[in-house]
Amino acid sequence: MTPEQQLLNLLGLAQRAGQLVTGEPMVLAAIKAGNIRFLWVANDMGASSKKKLTDKASFYHVPVSTAFNVAELSQATGRQRSALGVSNAGFAKKMQTLLDKMK
Repeated sequence: MTPEQQLLNLLGLAQRAGQLVTGEPMVLAAIKAGNIRFLWVANDMGASSKKKLTDKASFYHVPVSTAFNVAELSQATGRQRSALGVSNAGFAKKMQTLLDKMK
């Protein structure tokens, strides 16, 4: 199994475990509250929304990935979303490890 597929599977698992915050307004609020450990932003998301999310994540020192598009993130989680925040540190660490393998 490729690291990309492992990441998508892990996103689905995090969704089922209730460890994802989805939707742009809720993700922004969770970043401000310090509840997000890793941020997924779809690479085909609108430019202004993407900038808002990535700037907020950068300010609060939250790692960000734009490795997948909206369709891939939506299929992995079962919800039509373009921004996903991972609130569990264990899931975030494993996702970062798999992203490093992709490079």
